[in-house]
Amino acid sequence: MRIGPSRRKLRAPAVVVVSVATLALAACSSEGGAQSEGGGAAAEGESYTIAMVTHEAPGDTFWDKIRAGAEAAAANHNITLNYSNNQDAGEQSTLIQNAIDQGVDGLATTLPNPDAIGPNVQKAADAGIPVVAFNAGITDYTNYGASMYFGSDEDLAGQTVGTRIVQERPDSHTLCVIQLQGQVQLEARCAGVAKTSPNTEVLYVNGTDLPAVQQTIGAKLQEDPSITDVVTLAGDVALAATQAKADAGSQASIATFDLNADVAQQIQDGGILLSVDQQPYVQGYMAVTSLWLNLTNGNDIGGGGPVLTGPSVVDQSNIDVILPYAQNNTR
Repeated sequence: MRIGPSRRKLRAPAVVVVSVATLALAACSSEGGAQSEGGGAAAEGESYTIAMVTHEAPGDTFWDKIRAGAEAAAANHNITLNYSNNQDAGEQSTLIQNAIDQGVDGLATTLPNPDAIGPNVQKAADAGIPVVAFNAGITDYTNYGASMYFGSDEDLAGQTVGTRIVQERPDSHTLCVIQLQGQVQLEARCAGVAKTSPNTEVLYVNGTDLPAVQQTIGAKLQEDPSITDVVTLAGDVALAATQAKADAGSQASIATFDLNADVAQQIQDGGILLSVDQQPYVQGYMAVTSLWLNLTNGNDIGGGGPVLTGPSVVDQSNIDVILPYAQNNTR
């Protein structure tokens, strides 16, 4: 494997918005690009190995879309994609070190805990490995040698939810549920909600134990019937919240971040008010494609600034169009 070119100095910050409609999306096998047949647009000539390292937690279906996008890009560009994950920041940092030791050509990583993960990201960049960040770490990625970022502006996304809640109920009392305490992107979402819906409190739960999540939310709703809105930060947690609401006999509205097929169906059926979607398929696709462009001809996307894949609001006004994409794992 060939080590990529040394990183150039970052240019002035810029913001670029990417829509799913602008991408040529391709289906692929779960084995990664280099092993896939019929890649269609697969580049001829030199192939590359790209490591993708995330903080995916066991059973979290959100990451299926990240991987689907990344694998589609890998199939298109004759890339061997090495995907690994660990929700523990220290373990994720070790996975990045493993990728450096393996001599990968490019690295795409999330930065949910920049202080713990960032130093090894910087080591990759210092070794001449092109690095992009995605999904988490929008305010920190430039501090650790990553040249590009693909994801949502989480503060803006939170403000979007808070604004919608206040429009529906000016005297709202909002509960914002954080399933992994300390992850920067999750904390930013709830902070954003509180900026535009001031009567907001945070509830921390253990997102790896959904029955416990349901019980904790239900107990809070029973304890405080003044809560009018519950905001969750993941699709699986939203579904637990809908059951908790029913069990508690609460009339609170449920809004969530991130989309899956079940959440989309709940939006269509009226059980969930809305989802703020960050388009994870696009994040995975663009993270891999941007590295391929950089390795083949030195291109960067975004001019050093974040390339925004969200927030994109999904509610009953557009769910009929989006539901089929949610069901086939591309939205």
